[in-house]
Amino acid sequence: MLRRTLTALARTALLPVRGATLLYQAGRAHQHFFQPVLNGALGDQLAARHDPRAIAMSFRRGGHDVPVAELGLSERNQQTVVFVHGLMGDELIWQTGFQDEAGGPLRYGPRLAAETNCRPLYLRYNSGLHISENGRSLSRLLTELVETYPEAVGELVLVGHSMGGLIIRSAGYYGSELPAHNTTSKRQALPEKSPWLTHLRSVFLLGVPHEGSYLEQNGQLVERLLRRINLFPTRFVSEAIARRSNGIKDLGQALLVDEDWQQPDDPALPRPRTVVPLLPGVRYHVLVGDWLRAGRPQLLREYFGDGLVGAASGRGRQFSDETELPPGTTVRTARFGQHHGGLLYNVEVYQYLRQWLQK
Repeated sequence: MLRRTLTALARTALLPVRGATLLYQAGRAHQHFFQPVLNGALGDQLAARHDPRAIAMSFRRGGHDVPVAELGLSERNQQTVVFVHGLMGDELIWQTGFQDEAGGPLRYGPRLAAETNCRPLYLRYNSGLHISENGRSLSRLLTELVETYPEAVGELVLVGHSMGGLIIRSAGYYGSELPAHNTTSKRQALPEKSPWLTHLRSVFLLGVPHEGSYLEQNGQLVERLLRRINLFPTRFVSEAIARRSNGIKDLGQALLVDEDWQQPDDPALPRPRTVVPLLPGVRYHVLVGDWLRAGRPQLLREYFGDGLVGAASGRGRQFSDETELPPGTTVRTARFGQHHGGLLYNVEVYQYLRQWLQK
């Protein structure tokens, strides 16, 4: 009896130590999230002052940036899948998850590589920058990729989650607007397309706020309301909210081009938004999450969507009108009973990706 009592007391006394040890181990295992989260919140400010913590867009391998010239792509004409994370994410969300144990199940990238023989490439970028800034950078990086490995890169597939999908669409816009090299003739030469667009076959858009994020829209409303109250406490809070990154602000209306965020902001009106057309000859797959149960009112299910992106925004108006699609472009929309983050590790989503990558 005495031994059991002493043992129980010893275990109780050690609980805080064990808890602190587990917390420390968890922090060590997931410390790679700190820099992406910091960049998502304040990355534009870090980049403006050349802070070494500011992330530069790059392909990633083994937790390190890899210049395109050092990727060493050798297999000829291989289907190449580029994964683009969302706000405050990094490349590891496509490989392992923060809730996965060591040696746990692989995620989309490694599994697709093993089961379809595609070549996965993982991107990391500063999600606090304007979406259009990252869109131009992605277009330049993909151009460098296909020019460095013209025989190795076969069909190009882009997979984007949340903000990553908007950056893919912005990259397509800037890739289609490449200035012509020959401007010596009297008649102005037509714009040329970035070479990566000729390789592009499919785009998968997972939980992407094509019409903007209701969370950021509500954040803008709160900021303006507090500013109008104009008391010291409300001014302090509104100024703190206003310091959120340009990337977060762009999510409110899904601003994809420079001109949209460069124009003066009128608090009484939404910013005019440039319509970015879909790319000709590309298969678009729009994957939408459904957070609330089927028994909930349809109006609530539509508003909350996957919990972060409303259902209508996730579907996107441009993807719904087949009469407006460019030549050769197709759109397929699929809905999954998953929340926003769950779209990154859902078995049905994976089966969908594998099925359509093999077609």
